[in-house]
Amino acid sequence: MKALTVCPGHLAEGFDRYCPSCTRRLFDGKRVGPQLDFDYDADSADMAENINQLSVSGVQEKLSAIIADGKVVLTPAGGQGHYIIKPAPAYKHLRFRDQIPANEHLTMQIARQVYKIPTAENGLVFFKNGEPAYITRRFDYDTNENKIKQEDFSSLAHKTSATHGRDFKYTGSYEDAAALLKTNVSAWQVQMSRFFAFVIFNYLFANGDAHLKNFSLQQTPGGDYLLAPAYDLLNTSIHVVDEDFALQGGLIPEAEYSDVYTRTGHPCRADFETFGRRIGVLPKKMTEILDLFVQEQPEVYALTDRSFLDERVKRMYKRSYQERLNRLRRDR
Repeated sequence: MKALTVCPGHLAEGFDRYCPSCTRRLFDGKRVGPQLDFDYDADSADMAENINQLSVSGVQEKLSAIIADGKVVLTPAGGQGHYIIKPAPAYKHLRFRDQIPANEHLTMQIARQVYKIPTAENGLVFFKNGEPAYITRRFDYDTNENKIKQEDFSSLAHKTSATHGRDFKYTGSYEDAAALLKTNVSAWQVQMSRFFAFVIFNYLFANGDAHLKNFSLQQTPGGDYLLAPAYDLLNTSIHVVDEDFALQGGLIPEAEYSDVYTRTGHPCRADFETFGRRIGVLPKKMTEILDLFVQEQPEVYALTDRSFLDERVKRMYKRSYQERLNRLRRDR
């Protein structure tokens, strides 16, 4: 493993391990090293499911882990893991597959640090041979080790492979998904604004795998439901050829798209304004959210430069952001 010069959690400069803030949030203040004592052979990993034209996450191995004696270790048989480790996937047809852990880590950090989107706690760890892997802390258990009730949107919609075919999690539109939120969340207005921001972020950062299973509701101690923190965020366009949106129905009904969309095939701010109105985002809040996303954010470039992506993929990541930002700003 190369000597670290930035925190492998928050990407803060001047750290050769996790920074104090990252240590507190990711490891409850425990001093944990980023170096693992074991290796992972992606080439010999069993494939859980075949890749399709949209999915990157579907071919990623997930390893359960805990913290023991200041180290991240695999969860013993029969134990309850508190972390998930995601190595680079074995599927060789993915472009730059070795960059996927750093891609997901960067995208999650941008979501939280730049756009203030609540995300699962995350960072990078490094196998014994120096290969990076993405690590995320599970958020479906409370401090007393009780399982928190959580349902993803495919479950809320009663969609399974048996009812809607192999691509069931890609069916419907984001307007349909918003209707599920409204139906299942009593105080839905604030949560709808969060969902609106999630969808814009996924478009701006080319996450073509933002399907129904990547949005979830979580039960609070009071029995209400709220949106779970964002997870599985990455720029999939670097690794696969995909569409603007993961869901086959896109944002809104075809007849509601703007002239810009009709002409170019890509949405602009006006389309997200229509989407926001149709799902019930308050006008003032909608403008505030969109203004944040259409403004070029220098910190996106700074975080990308400090990330663990290699130099070529850093350039690709920044170009992708600029291209999507220009699409979002287009008005003719």
